[in-house]
Amino acid sequence: MNIAILSPSQNPYSETFIQAHKNFLKGKVYYYYGQKGGVCLESEKKLGHPIKKVFYKLYRSIFKKPYSYINNKQLIDSFNKNKIDVILVEYGNHAFKILDVLKLSKIPFVVHFHGYDASVNFVIEQCQNYSEVFKYASKIISVSQVMSNNLLDLGCPKDKLFYNVYGPNPLFEKVQPTFSKKQFISIGRFTDKKAPYYLILAFKDVIKTHKKAQLLIGGSGELYNTCKNLIAYYNLQDNIRLLGVVTPQKYTTLLEESLAYVQHSVTALNGDMEGTPLSILEASVAGLPVISTYHAGISDVIINNKTGLLVHEHDVSGMTEAMISLLDDIDLAKTLGNNGKQNILSNFSMNRHIKQLNIILSDSVNP
Repeated sequence: MNIAILSPSQNPYSETFIQAHKNFLKGKVYYYYGQKGGVCLESEKKLGHPIKKVFYKLYRSIFKKPYSYINNKQLIDSFNKNKIDVILVEYGNHAFKILDVLKLSKIPFVVHFHGYDASVNFVIEQCQNYSEVFKYASKIISVSQVMSNNLLDLGCPKDKLFYNVYGPNPLFEKVQPTFSKKQFISIGRFTDKKAPYYLILAFKDVIKTHKKAQLLIGGSGELYNTCKNLIAYYNLQDNIRLLGVVTPQKYTTLLEESLAYVQHSVTALNGDMEGTPLSILEASVAGLPVISTYHAGISDVIINNKTGLLVHEHDVSGMTEAMISLLDDIDLAKTLGNNGKQNILSNFSMNRHIKQLNIILSDSVNP
């Protein structure tokens, strides 16, 4: 198949699942990125022929077409030139914004929801509950059971909806944790739904009994300075470090030496929720126990007391106790971590995710 992937941005560091789609899907992949009216093709400097662009500009001016008309026509020309068989649209709200060109192309398209696009209240309202997206899309992909239920409640036809959790990069399958340090690792954007401040508050009480324990938090975002101030206020600089953006290679090294992965995800006030956090899948397949919350797709992939420890959202003391329990019992950490690795390899591998996605795309071409 010739597959067009349409994404709102080119290469944000946190969207490694989109990079996986680009790199591993079966067939020839053309990556189109950008917002409505400004979509580009990654492999080309300019989208479409310059002479045609002049004609489209003239036509738009004479017939008072919207500004996006030119880019839409160029995009369809590009689809035709590259003989695109099927389109994969990353994010439901992106599909809503470019729905006019998707319909004009007459090419079957699949919409992949990821998290905020299926949960943030004002996003769903702006997209008119996705009624038109559900109507014209060949298939809809969800990455958690909670998300599937949300989409069904919005009116997504059940026969169009497919649950397909991401798979972690095979790089993380090779990690062999040594559990050599009393160290916890967390990776993710500093946003409301990831609530990194709860990790800091929980760890503040951990070091009362384990004074040399360490918490490393990687990532960036709007709550970064808040967390930095919180660490300084409680004088936790010797125990908690903010790492900034962490490369996958550096992340594997940190996983190898750490005791567990921690993440206190919550539902934000605006409704924003995780899909299934890829960093949790990566840590689990690396062989580390995961301490997290009963939130969105996390409990789909982490089994409490078997592959990790789960607490309820906002239960800071519960997270403190979970971290202390692993500091007190390294053998428990090793057992949970090994169970997690086997669980992810058996049920949530990258190979399984891509294989299922290939089937979904192929079935959209040949229903």
